[in-house]
Amino acid sequence: MIINVAILTLAVMLHASSLGAKDIKSVCPDLITPSVTDHAPAPGKRVRQINQDYAGTDVYHLLYLPTDWVQGQRYPVIVEYAGNKWRTSPGTVEGSNLGYGISGGKGVIWICMPFVDKDHQRNATTWWGDVAATVDYCKETVNRICADYGGDSSKVFIAGFSRGSIACNYIGLHDDEIASLWRGFICHSHYDGVKEWGYTGSDRNSAASRLRRLGNRPQFISHEKRVDETEQYLSSTAPAGNFTLQALSFSNHTDSWVLRDIPERTALRDWFDQVLSETK
Repeated sequence: MIINVAILTLAVMLHASSLGAKDIKSVCPDLITPSVTDHAPAPGKRVRQINQDYAGTDVYHLLYLPTDWVQGQRYPVIVEYAGNKWRTSPGTVEGSNLGYGISGGKGVIWICMPFVDKDHQRNATTWWGDVAATVDYCKETVNRICADYGGDSSKVFIAGFSRGSIACNYIGLHDDEIASLWRGFICHSHYDGVKEWGYTGSDRNSAASRLRRLGNRPQFISHEKRVDETEQYLSSTAPAGNFTLQALSFSNHTDSWVLRDIPERTALRDWFDQVLSETK
């Protein structure tokens, strides 16, 4: 199991000490996540899209084409899921930041994917809504966007914060078909199977069953302050897995750290580039 916890944590602690910062808000962002429009997709624009099956509803995803997007070229794709509605998260697709922070808006297509509410009329802001509908929505949307906008289907990543971090496995490894979509996984703050949350399938046996669909594909797993619970869980559940764990020195439960020039973001970007460079 690939774990660089000690090295990464030391670097982060030294950086935090030099800044005197434990609150991420004390570090000024160098990126601002683009606002959302209802315009047609275009380079550098983050736009709302509704799939044909959900016409007339408020179920939608967001599509961002990078500033260097050119018709006919191929691009890696980051599919992102948001956290629950909570103090630091609106629970909406608009509230996602990881994909933009990783790419800086260049070279990567970014999709903010919804959890489809049980009534199929809106996006769910807390937990999963209709799991089967959410999974189907993801499969259809990834395939369509890759076909229509030049997404490289061999370089699709799934990412998420909090609820969305759990979703990387809970949704992303739900069945063999959706599990086959992903080149890599980026999970920030919480991890499927570490804690039981009260919904069906949150127990460790169910999570371990999903995790078997991962195989040897890489996951970057981060958490505010510490990652030891996740490390212990994976050491016993998937000891041969390809996991890179990073503890953040900041205590904030947020994904906004990727909008700041800090060592943790550099480590994540380096990991992303390394996975892209590897022969699949």
